[in-house]
Amino acid sequence: MELASTDHEIINGIHGRAAADAMQLVLNFAEAVGAPRLLPCASAHVDGCLYHGQASLDFVERFIALEGQVRVHTTLNVGSVDLIHPELFIGEAELGAAGKRLMEAHIELGCTPSFTCAPYQTLLRPRFGDQLAWAESNAIVFANSVIGARTNRYGDFIDLACALTGRVPDYGLHRTENRRAGVIVEIQGLKDAGPDQAGGIAVAAGLFIGKNCGDTIAAIKGLPGATSEDDLKALGAAAASSGSVAMFHAVGLTPEAPDLLTATGGLDVPVAGRLGPAEIGEILAALSTVRDGTALTAVALGTPHFSLSEFDRLMPMLDLAPFSVPVYVNTGRHEWDQLTADGRAARLEKAGVTIVVDTCTYVTSIIRDLSGAVMTNSGKWAYYAPGNLGVDAAFGTLADTLMSAKAGRVVRA
Repeated sequence: MELASTDHEIINGIHGRAAADAMQLVLNFAEAVGAPRLLPCASAHVDGCLYHGQASLDFVERFIALEGQVRVHTTLNVGSVDLIHPELFIGEAELGAAGKRLMEAHIELGCTPSFTCAPYQTLLRPRFGDQLAWAESNAIVFANSVIGARTNRYGDFIDLACALTGRVPDYGLHRTENRRAGVIVEIQGLKDAGPDQAGGIAVAAGLFIGKNCGDTIAAIKGLPGATSEDDLKALGAAAASSGSVAMFHAVGLTPEAPDLLTATGGLDVPVAGRLGPAEIGEILAALSTVRDGTALTAVALGTPHFSLSEFDRLMPMLDLAPFSVPVYVNTGRHEWDQLTADGRAARLEKAGVTIVVDTCTYVTSIIRDLSGAVMTNSGKWAYYAPGNLGVDAAFGTLADTLMSAKAGRVVRA
């Protein structure tokens, strides 16, 4: 492997024992994936702060004992508890304590306590072309697709090792030749769909490419003109949840796909699917495990974490309060600080909406009553929650979810 002078310095311990140990992990990983060299890493996003057992904590504590510090801007994914609202956690006390310690341990290593699955919504958003070591499936897809930064699907432990060294293996999506679309997915007859429909269309497109395209990059044609960045976020989250997707191109919408020719690198690639209104409806219907009219016990929003623009859409719907069931909204600290500063947090609380920060309701014990169905506007939440929480899920638009919260049962706007 071709090593730079910086790599030799880290290996030889000039930057400390923790960096040297982490570099050995990075080199072993690079050799396993066939990377010929390492690249400078602009930033890291660490998924390993979500507690999965004692090994998670032991790994981080070792680097603390070696006085390690991350060498690049490093954000943290969701943890196991809401450190700002600890009273929301209703799981086992021992599990909560271990999860809290793991989150705090990463901060001791110099990581930014963002605790969000949407680090691209913070002030540390990367730039086009940046080489990253990001974990968390939706964040990876967003960085590659919507921003045009470059990262592979890094997982627990290797993400932190890259952060401690500031180096990342040169392979996969770090390379231009591997970022071209290999299949086309056509959305037909929905170009003029409005903002309320665009989100569902994006989720359906994401679920389709996740289940049908594997790790082949898809170029998606025909998404509505009203498709927003939040919709592209939902598309990537659905794709990464249902498959091994790390990148997509939305023709005319994402930076590396101004047109189909650019997205495919001029190659003739096959069409993997054509989705019209009927196919979109069928895909979205499959996300719900209950019928319309079914009684609800809660509504869960913000997976990935709600952005400020999504809160802008939500606020007028608070006129529907009081709600018949609890409404939970997951978001990041960046958004929480803004909501608190401008008074929206108080309005949300008055309307009976519970804001969850630092974690997510499908990975930790927060929702008080899971005896019935939960409704969401998140394809990712609807896809994972039945397995994670053992709960029935209903999927709908944001308007659907708030009207259903009012009615206490699944209704459609």
